[in-house]
Amino acid sequence: MAERRLEPRLMCADLVEIFWRDQAGRSRKATAILEDISLSGACLQLDGPVPLKSAVRIHHPRSKFQGTVRYCVYREIGYFLGIEFGPGCRWSRSRFRPQHLLDLRQLMERGVRKAAGRTPRGTSAAS
Repeated sequence: MAERRLEPRLMCADLVEIFWRDQAGRSRKATAILEDISLSGACLQLDGPVPLKSAVRIHHPRSKFQGTVRYCVYREIGYFLGIEFGPGCRWSRSRFRPQHLLDLRQLMERGVRKAAGRTPRGTSAAS
């Protein structure tokens, strides 16, 4: 699947509850793993599928989000849902910080800076 997000996604891990209505109009609820998050959306892992274009509510004890299912694919260990947050519903670290959060860009930049400060063995920084 091609990357279509305009802003970076941050890898994360936390449990959330997701609520939606099935095709018969019945209220449904499931526990999901928050896999990644960005300003305008998130990826969740669930045990079962949720229909495309379903309106969803995502609840965590420290925050709530609403959005729409943009994709739902099965990958070896479960169903992965791409959620686009609704208008006026954007994520920020100050609003909600998942239990585990990793910005891969910052990690890579830190590694590049660290590597740039090193010199190969047997040489000096002055050579």
